Amino acid sequence: MIDLGHRAGLFEAAAAGPATSHVLAGRARLQERYVREWLGSIVANGIIAYDPGTREYTLPPEHAASLTGAGLANMAPTAGMVVIYGRHLTELEHAFRAGGGVPYSRFGPEWAEKMDQVSRGPVDELLVDRWLPLVPGLPERFTAGARVADIGCGSGHALAVMGAAFPASTFVGYDISEDSIERGRAEVCEAGLSNVTFEVADVAELEPEQPFDAVFAFDAIHDQAKPAAVLRAAHDALVPGGTFFMMDLALSSKLEDNIGNPQARWTYSSSTLYCMTVSLAEGGAGLGGAWGWQTAKRMLAEAGFGEVVTHRPAPGSERNMIYVTHRPS
Repeated sequence: MIDLGHRAGLFEAAAAGPATSHVLAGRARLQERYVREWLGSIVANGIIAYDPGTREYTLPPEHAASLTGAGLANMAPTAGMVVIYGRHLTELEHAFRAGGGVPYSRFGPEWAEKMDQVSRGPVDELLVDRWLPLVPGLPERFTAGARVADIGCGSGHALAVMGAAFPASTFVGYDISEDSIERGRAEVCEAGLSNVTFEVADVAELEPEQPFDAVFAFDAIHDQAKPAAVLRAAHDALVPGGTFFMMDLALSSKLEDNIGNPQARWTYSSSTLYCMTVSLAEGGAGLGGAWGWQTAKRMLAEAGFGEVVTHRPAPGSERNMIYVTHRPS
């Protein structure tokens, strides 16, 4: 219901002020009967308030803050991920019984679009001004000119943001999804960015012609089929002293440490429904979204990286943490 309301613009319409179902339907240009039944669900779930005297519906400001707008506070796009997950429950049940998993390809272009929608707000608001400065000297290096890669880049929006902010640097995005890469190419073309390019590639086998000064991985490692190989490839793709910047989910590797953490509820669930199964479908490690900081730091060390500095949670993003490390000189 949240996803439906988000798609139909109903939360934005309700945020404009108290209204009857007829007025809300008019604001959103929708059929009133559908709107009224949807409102019944949303009211019953405590998201919108209803006044039987006036027959008006009111979206409280504190709820509107989490359900409207283009910024990172809007959680409504995340509901669409649940809808996509639900389409594959029969396949997932089979994997529970027989092993294997639901491959990434089964989630289709809509999944890539949804992931882009969910991640776009945080990247726009936080990447350049709050995340990059966590690495001393990194923004200055990018200003002067550096070679930068993003592995498992998805739609590549992070690269588009960095490419616009640092025109003297060059950025390359790698992802196995052709749909995502095409979306990234279209965005940078529309923005007129000549310093951002993309390649369809399995990042576990990454062998760039020239090494990079920095490599990024945004929420990309834990659902890889071969995460250890990906980390080693990232290490080998860097110049000596080069920076590896990894953002991933902010949980412990130990279940007992995560009990009571509201982020754990979503992470274990979405990991079962997507992150773990897409890896197992390829005979992979099946790390899952809750691989945790202890496992992540161990795997970074095993890949050859040096000291790891963590920022938990990532500034402005409670569900994520940032790992910063380097290829030893």
